[in-house]
Amino acid sequence: MIRIGLDVGSTTLKSVVLNEDGEILYQQYERHFSQITSKVNEMLSEIRKLFPEEESVRLCISGSAGMGLAQDLNIPFAQEVYATREAVNMLLPGTDVVIELGGEDAKILFLSGSMDVCMNGSCAGGTGAFIDQMATLLGISQDEMNALAASHKKVYSIASRCGVFAKSDIQPLLNQGATKEDVSASIFAAVANQTIAGLAHGRQIKGNVVYLGGPLTFFSQLRETFDNALSLQGTCPEHSLYFVSYGAALLSQDRNFHFDTLLKALAAYKSSDNYASCQPLFETREEYERFTEKHPKRSQEITTTSQEPVGLSVGIDAGSTTLKAAAINEQGEVVFSRYMSNAGNPVPLVKGFLEQLYEAFPNARILSSATTGYGEEIIKNAFHADFGVVETIAHYTAAKRYDPDVDFIIDIGGQDIKCFQIRNQAIDNIFLNEACSSGCGSFLQTFAGALGYSIDEFARRGLFANRPVDLGSRCTVFMNSSVKQAQKDGATIENIAAGLSISVVKNALYKVIRIKDKDSIGSHVIVQGGTFLNDTVLRAFEQELGHEVIRPELSGLMGAYGAALYALEHKKEASTLLGKEALEKFTHKVTAVTCQGCTNHCRLTINTFADGGRFIGGNQCDRPVQGSNAKKMPSMYEFKKDLLESYPSVSGKYETIGLLMGLNTYELLPFWHTLFTELGFGIELSGKSGKKMYHDGQNTIPSDTVCYPAKLMHGHLKLLIDRGIDTIFYPCLSYNFDEDKADNHYNCPVVAYYPEVLNNSLPEGSDVRFLHPYLGIHRPKDFAKHFRQFLNDTFDHGFSKKEVNAAVDHAYEHYRQHLEKIRSEGDRLYAYGVENGLPIIVLCGRPYHLDEEINHGIDKFITQEGAILLSEDSLGHHTHKADTDVLNQWTYHARLYSAADFINSCGYDKIDLVQLVSFGCGLDAITTDEVRAILEENGKIYTQIKIDEITNLGAVKIRLRSLFAAAQEKRGKKHVG
Repeated sequence: MIRIGLDVGSTTLKSVVLNEDGEILYQQYERHFSQITSKVNEMLSEIRKLFPEEESVRLCISGSAGMGLAQDLNIPFAQEVYATREAVNMLLPGTDVVIELGGEDAKILFLSGSMDVCMNGSCAGGTGAFIDQMATLLGISQDEMNALAASHKKVYSIASRCGVFAKSDIQPLLNQGATKEDVSASIFAAVANQTIAGLAHGRQIKGNVVYLGGPLTFFSQLRETFDNALSLQGTCPEHSLYFVSYGAALLSQDRNFHFDTLLKALAAYKSSDNYASCQPLFETREEYERFTEKHPKRSQEITTTSQEPVGLSVGIDAGSTTLKAAAINEQGEVVFSRYMSNAGNPVPLVKGFLEQLYEAFPNARILSSATTGYGEEIIKNAFHADFGVVETIAHYTAAKRYDPDVDFIIDIGGQDIKCFQIRNQAIDNIFLNEACSSGCGSFLQTFAGALGYSIDEFARRGLFANRPVDLGSRCTVFMNSSVKQAQKDGATIENIAAGLSISVVKNALYKVIRIKDKDSIGSHVIVQGGTFLNDTVLRAFEQELGHEVIRPELSGLMGAYGAALYALEHKKEASTLLGKEALEKFTHKVTAVTCQGCTNHCRLTINTFADGGRFIGGNQCDRPVQGSNAKKMPSMYEFKKDLLESYPSVSGKYETIGLLMGLNTYELLPFWHTLFTELGFGIELSGKSGKKMYHDGQNTIPSDTVCYPAKLMHGHLKLLIDRGIDTIFYPCLSYNFDEDKADNHYNCPVVAYYPEVLNNSLPEGSDVRFLHPYLGIHRPKDFAKHFRQFLNDTFDHGFSKKEVNAAVDHAYEHYRQHLEKIRSEGDRLYAYGVENGLPIIVLCGRPYHLDEEINHGIDKFITQEGAILLSEDSLGHHTHKADTDVLNQWTYHARLYSAADFINSCGYDKIDLVQLVSFGCGLDAITTDEVRAILEENGKIYTQIKIDEITNLGAVKIRLRSLFAAAQEKRGKKHVG
């Protein structure tokens, strides 16, 4: 009797047929496009034809999407981890670790020692679906991606934290001219790093490692990337796609199924119709026709021609996934436009657009031109456009043409959501999506593709859905599971399509804008962006708001249209945009180098054009562009870094103490350095953070959800150990110093207790003494007593009470002087800015945001844009305890509130706040809302920037430039690019 194992995965269906001896007689692999029941029936019917003599079979189902079917039909089910273990033990005895990547699942099985399994939970990043999406973004097949990666020259840092939003890290690289070879290799590196850091939970991956699943089977370069990251040679065995189904076949119980009866049961199987639903978008076709009359759509590609010497203004919007370009006449009417997928490289598309434009208008005069979007800079440099304008201003400029009284604009693009609140004819507030693009166009496109439809057909199917599925507003991996459950419960494609469109709207309103009152959005609302060309999304938006909105006929072109209008309003005597003859000679060459201009060692992408012009991308400062003479405004971040440089590594008469240069050490270094050197110890600092340091320590990180500053501490620890430092000091500090600005003065739990995590991450058998005593530096009166006790319990030097007291007094004094220098410099820079009428940005965060590996040069970008930079700890001494609506009990948080309070009360209108927030910081879910509330009480704009290990600052720069532009507009100045 044959045994059949079915692996119903998140995106694929695999089957294996075994004989009584466990030999594989048949195997099959195909995508199911979420049509699970029908595909299972087809596959089993095929097996029935191949084995006609088998009247009875043994069957077992496994896989992440197979449990419901197995339960409903009373078929044995084996959890996929156990199925994998069963197969590995049978086929590859002696295996220590299994790494398996599926369509949306990733797991690591530790088989030797204590068995453990680690699986992805909240994110589909780093899986086959992620690789599939990235290949689509690059405009290549997955096989081509693998082949291109083999020829790479450099690897960029790319997040695979989200199967959708990682595109925002890749797209700027492509727009800056990064090669597809390098980006392909970087995608594989991101997958490997996500799997190792996110799933290993600090456990060492070593011994005999086996690679399973589709991505690791099909992509040799991905296997090589894992090998390099783990410093070993893994094995991808024969039948690697089928281990789960093979194990399921082995685990099929001694229960026989009559084959034909089983097939009849599958054919008759129908799910329940029990799922949460929303109201229909349209009850009747007549209702839809009335809707389309109010919201007419026009082709986003307009082609007119003229032999006359007309004057034209050109706008180009190089967006995250599409390129939009428009030419307008002197009356502001669009006469020529294009809307294209950017295919990973906008430069040839823009060249093609201009060639078509000049052919259609051979005698036209180009009056002006402007670029906007992610690719603004490279397109401006390549084609000598007259202006670069930030996206927010471009979209607002276009919106005013449709409704001069507009008070709210929402633009939903491929992977970003931009919302602008307008008051008194100026942008008053800006909302942008942060870490997730589940409410964006690429989110819908991904689902349409997974279900086997084009996005247009998918949208049309949702128009007349009778019971749209209520999917809420969730990230891709959770939405996938919700969609699968809805299908199991009988939801049709029509109801799923409508439900997904409704979820896009809910995400925008409640996750990005975070409205509490629908009336706060206003009555003059303009919606734009390619996603709103989808009638189901627009209808869902109006239903959720409860009133009609304006969708411009050129909704998808608004960025380009606004850029063209902006250029026309600000035209110079003559445009510098490349003409027809210059385009004929146009060339574009891309090279990659590592900058040696400073310690950042940025990986630069140098774009060279036919006329000798260059555009350099990937730089965190202006040095590669302007040389050592790059002009910068004063910065508290630079001042604070210089202060810390005065506490270097030194030798002493006693042991050398290793100090980890991360987290609160960025503030307490003067204290600990002085204390230990006064007592005769040497000091060895771990030094500056870096990407290599992070990767060296990532396999000891027990949780992927902890913030990046904490993750870096594992690299600092390994670096000190590798240097031979055998005594490392990093204490647990529940409390910080009391600055009288809060109800209490706690450290956050990560800062306070991460030493415990680091101690548990030390290599087995390590001789390193990791000293992490619980101390109270906030109690100067008895700190010396407790610290002397710790010293004499730990070392054999017999420190006296007198020498410890003296060292402690010096430490407190050095720390006091350190803070005083910061506050004095803050006062000086603030006064300088006010006297000279200069913009000031208070970059608020934590002390460790001073780390260049954490802030990624955001401080430098701010000063390069012409603003003085202050920090939250340089101003708080001017304010009393801030009045907050939350319990204010954390020292670092209290500084944020005090800084916001100072900005409100200082009386200087050219000062604004930018808050840095680390991904994974749960406490900042509170501080961000509170800081926003404090600022908005006084009509100030709140800007938040989320940061992690990814260094590409494309979206960050757009956000900061939007702040600068909106702030200047509110002060009555002309808009700025």
